[in-house]
Amino acid sequence: MSDPPAESLHRLFRHDPGLFARVAPLLGIAVPAVTKASVLFSGVGNWGALGCRGNTLLQLETAGQETFLLLIEAQDRQDHLRPAHWAHHVACLWTEYRLPTALLIVCPDQDTARWAAQPVASGPVQPPALTLHPFVAGPANLPLITDPEAVQADPALSALSAIMHPAAQGIGSALDTLSTILRDLPDVDANPLIALTAQGLHTHPAGIVWKHLVSAIILDREREKDRVERITKFRTEHLLLLLGERGLVLSESTREEVADCQDPETLLRWLLRAVTASTTEEIFDEDE
Repeated sequence: MSDPPAESLHRLFRHDPGLFARVAPLLGIAVPAVTKASVLFSGVGNWGALGCRGNTLLQLETAGQETFLLLIEAQDRQDHLRPAHWAHHVACLWTEYRLPTALLIVCPDQDTARWAAQPVASGPVQPPALTLHPFVAGPANLPLITDPEAVQADPALSALSAIMHPAAQGIGSALDTLSTILRDLPDVDANPLIALTAQGLHTHPAGIVWKHLVSAIILDREREKDRVERITKFRTEHLLLLLGERGLVLSESTREEVADCQDPETLLRWLLRAVTASTTEEIFDEDE
């Protein structure tokens, strides 16, 4: 079980299902190259009874045309009741989906990572009926990424490494580099990483630094959004005004298309065409 800050660790894999393929070599996991990764957002059958809906379940396909499940859990403290729950979750998923099932435990604390990595047998009888061998990612095998080129190449892995090392030397520089990289990414890619990194660092001093760094990004994007909305409104109004002055009548569907358009460049293109066009088709026909 984990607190909300640690939960960001497995949620990163939900945001970027391909992340495991890049993490596996760092953990020494010998699996064929992952060719497809998908998130199973909700299960069927006994899933609700498992008590693991807060975790992340991936279905992975490999170059060898093998398919397996990967259950990912974040663990931020030692809890000797958890291994039995892990074994139960894995066994139930294996039974439910009839697919080989592996377990990855992500631990931001190295002592917890060492504890979680120990094989756990189901009982004292030799040989035990069931032994759990989880994959474990901790600070020791996921080092802090500080190189700008490496951050640029994999922002999600860089965010994961930063959450793993909130007190490491160089964390300030690493977060500064990550925030700079995220500034240039589309919102759909950057915003989840901004939020998950903030959740993972939480109230740690590094988290305060992160909030300071990304507040500038958020403010700039809000300003840009306001600017784009103003330009869009301005061009829409002037396009309709120009069409009216030139006596060009729009059909109801075309008027709705103009009203719904949120792309300033498209509106500008229509506006420029409207200056000389003799028909509305000349304005809105993109094949022209």
